[in-house]
Amino acid sequence: MTSTDSDRFTPAHFGDRLTSAIALKQTPLVVGIDPRLEQLPDLIRESVNPEDLESVANAFAEFGIAIIDSVKDLVPAIKPQAAFFEQLGPLGMAALAEVVDYATASGLVVVMDAKRGDIGSTAQAYASAYLGHKSQTAWGCDCLTVNPYMGFDTLEPFFDTAKNNGAGLFVLCKTSNPGSDALQEQVVNGGQTIHQHVADEIQRLCCLTRGESGYGIVGAVVGATYPQQLAELRAQMPNSILLVPGFGAQGGTAADVAAAFDDNGCGAIINSSRGIIFAYQQEKYQRQAKEHWRLAVEQATIDTIEVLASGTHAGRLKE
Repeated sequence: MTSTDSDRFTPAHFGDRLTSAIALKQTPLVVGIDPRLEQLPDLIRESVNPEDLESVANAFAEFGIAIIDSVKDLVPAIKPQAAFFEQLGPLGMAALAEVVDYATASGLVVVMDAKRGDIGSTAQAYASAYLGHKSQTAWGCDCLTVNPYMGFDTLEPFFDTAKNNGAGLFVLCKTSNPGSDALQEQVVNGGQTIHQHVADEIQRLCCLTRGESGYGIVGAVVGATYPQQLAELRAQMPNSILLVPGFGAQGGTAADVAAAFDDNGCGAIINSSRGIIFAYQQEKYQRQAKEHWRLAVEQATIDTIEVLASGTHAGRLKE
């Protein structure tokens, strides 16, 4: 996988591109970029006026770019959480665009976590905004998280645009939040739960777009906080790459996410956000943080990679 912008966004198959990026970096770890003003490093926060949105937005961009510099040689992808930037309005969205562009230029796969979902022309507008190269879309993202719970027709514009533009989707299936059971565990269709019904649709779309890696362009979001369902959904969606949130700060362990991988250590990306980007606040990284906060971020990334390698099939990526 090259680091040049033009090469990365050929019509190449998204599932194959992501699988290749995982193999190249020998880890499935993805770093989430979720900036919170009160948790920014002192070196950044001390120059911020909290009442000045431009000042805060500039700090978020600086922080995101510094995180990318700390992890770009270690992981295959980043996952910016759009909400933390959106709360700042247009200035925040400009900062997010700066982070996305920098990640792309750094050769990283960009998973835009915006959880879009709507009908008809509105869904098409979202898809056209995010999915594809900058010559095709305003945002220039590799993939986008999508909410299917308005109905499967809402997926069609996203799916078609992703397929045409060499991009991908991660569709919410079994999410990591405690309240997900209220909807996603309800039984429909003669015994299937709603999340299993969603999984069937994701697998169908993957079968239509299966690449050389064996995976399609539609991934599924399945939380680490539900390890039993994760194992079941891995079997139900053998051609879907799983995006697994909830690892680390939310309580998920290597044992919890182990079932997400295929026998070669592929088939999943594991997201960690707070446990890495705010590592300088953790006691065990204080020595590195005293030298520079980015050293703590880098060491936390290395440690997390090792935890996944030693506790799951992801270790086979290093063989």
